Amino acid sequence: MTHIVIDLEWNQAMSAKASVFNHLPIHLRGEIIQIGAVKLSDDFTPGEEFQCDVKPVWFRKMHHKVKKLTGFDNDRLAHGILFPEAIEQFLDWCGPDCTFMTWGYDDRGIMEQNLIIHDLEIDWLGDWINLQLIYNREVGGDRNQKSLETAMEHFEIEQTRSAHDALGDAYNTALVCAHLNMRDGLEHYGQLAQKHIKNESCGSGPEPIAQAVSDTFYTREELWQAEDAAVLRCPDCGQLLDHTKWVNQGDHRYMALAECETDGAFLMRIRMRHEEDGTWHANHLLYRADEAMVASFREKQAHPRRRRRRRRSSRSE
Repeated sequence: MTHIVIDLEWNQAMSAKASVFNHLPIHLRGEIIQIGAVKLSDDFTPGEEFQCDVKPVWFRKMHHKVKKLTGFDNDRLAHGILFPEAIEQFLDWCGPDCTFMTWGYDDRGIMEQNLIIHDLEIDWLGDWINLQLIYNREVGGDRNQKSLETAMEHFEIEQTRSAHDALGDAYNTALVCAHLNMRDGLEHYGQLAQKHIKNESCGSGPEPIAQAVSDTFYTREELWQAEDAAVLRCPDCGQLLDHTKWVNQGDHRYMALAECETDGAFLMRIRMRHEEDGTWHANHLLYRADEAMVASFREKQAHPRRRRRRRRSSRSE
């Protein structure tokens, strides 16, 4: 078994309602522009490296925030290789029998979407290991996501590679792995992943039938635009679903009800998170809604929670 730490950089559309989405089979959250990876040695220290720039097909103009974060410009994008060739090179480098690890949940979802729009094989993806869960368990932190920078500071790892560069971040993540008890973390990873799902489902109550994590966005407004543009299908029959307006539950939690003519009602929950690095993402949970859940939703819908307005103050905090 080869353990590979992978990191991706991707470009975003200028707007969640951009016309390019009319030509795509899915609402593409990000188009990959760089793949970086590091194979871990038997003692979970950094080993062989892989890196390539990818020429985008759909989001060909650099989003200004991505450009600022990564340093990529349009000229560099033009000199990348096309995604199918990049994936072929990457999989040849990986070899058989691999387990992929990332810092967070974003990268796997982005990779799957890019494979889909290029009509490429996705069976090799499998489940990826979110190293944040192993890190949180070992250092006794809370369940909030920690940035890679935070983990490096915790272990007093000197930053020798560029941040927000795919290979640089993959290498830095591999250095964090070298400080973790990876054998123990991997042995208990299934339990950690299940615990994470239960935490996101707010504790007691029915188990969700589906769970996902959104892409990362630079602002809450961009996250909401993506949520509004997302296409929802029934998990049983695949029929397109319409849902009610989101009901605010406080603490960045929202819920909505969707109906399928064939398979009944579904309750959707999202919880938006504001991370240490200033970015936003959302955890999604889907439940099969019984009569009690529908009645509870209708009650909350009739009495929505009002947002508090922050008072402006000239006093410094």
